Amino acid sequence: MTRTLLLAGGVGGARFLRGLAAEVPPDHLDVVVNTADDETFHGLHISPDVDTLLYTLAGKVDPAQGWGLRGDRFDTMDALAALGEDVWFRLGNQDLATHLFRTAALQRGETLSKVTERQRQALGVPVRVRPMSDDRVRTVIHTPEGKLAFQEYLVRERARSHVEKITYAGIRQARPAPGILQAIARAELILLAPSNPFVSIGPILALPGVRRALRRSKAPIIGVSPLIGGRTVKGPADRMMRGLGFEATPRGLVEIYRGLLDGLLLDQQDQEHRDALTHSGIAIECLPILMNTAARSRRVARTALAMADHLPKTSRKAV
Repeated sequence: MTRTLLLAGGVGGARFLRGLAAEVPPDHLDVVVNTADDETFHGLHISPDVDTLLYTLAGKVDPAQGWGLRGDRFDTMDALAALGEDVWFRLGNQDLATHLFRTAALQRGETLSKVTERQRQALGVPVRVRPMSDDRVRTVIHTPEGKLAFQEYLVRERARSHVEKITYAGIRQARPAPGILQAIARAELILLAPSNPFVSIGPILALPGVRRALRRSKAPIIGVSPLIGGRTVKGPADRMMRGLGFEATPRGLVEIYRGLLDGLLLDQQDQEHRDALTHSGIAIECLPILMNTAARSRRVARTALAMADHLPKTSRKAV
């Protein structure tokens, strides 16, 4: 079985990972998850992408919204609101236990990597999931009204503001978490999940040494498009692409990932871009990529794995 590495974040990344984990044995699968949208709320360290991926793999995620815990209640948030607290970022009662655990462990001096590993084991998740860094990195959204932390932009402002620029505070001082560069070096296949390329995959690629390690890898790198007919199922990636000067199309996605991709999975609604991308040297497969069921997630994962079998190993990426 091919040793596979996945870079991921968000609901789209979690749903793709659900299918991938059903096709690849745990000892052959490594996952690196974005932590640049981590934030502190009510005094607690929240790692939304880490939790979404682990809850999904544990079969505990809320299936309707794709994040949080299934059947969770929000009595604590309601009580805080009654006390006059601003609860625009709502945390479920059971979900709070995760954040209390994480915050206490970090305050004792444990790294985010170690805390995430303990969380993974407690949830019974067999797949190794690593946060991208143990250092603090935060995505900052620049808008005409000023700078916003990513959660402020996405949740509080509902992604309504025009995005002029995206930066990652702390990225120059940050280092990849232990084992990440080694995972890249030993991978026989590297996958970019159908996650937001700017705020989920972008921070991982921006970590010192990561992009260089990916370009040096001889493993094929295959992306899964987050777009269906030029729009995203969840999240503001399509609006961000247009706001930052890229087409909200697979061609725009390839431009963002310039120098990395050997292959790309497209939704059937975007197959008009197939010929142009193929001529540029990127292998293309088209299929329905809406992963709203476990079976559909597995189908997309199988297609990515099958594509990899027909791609030559290379040390130079297309485009």
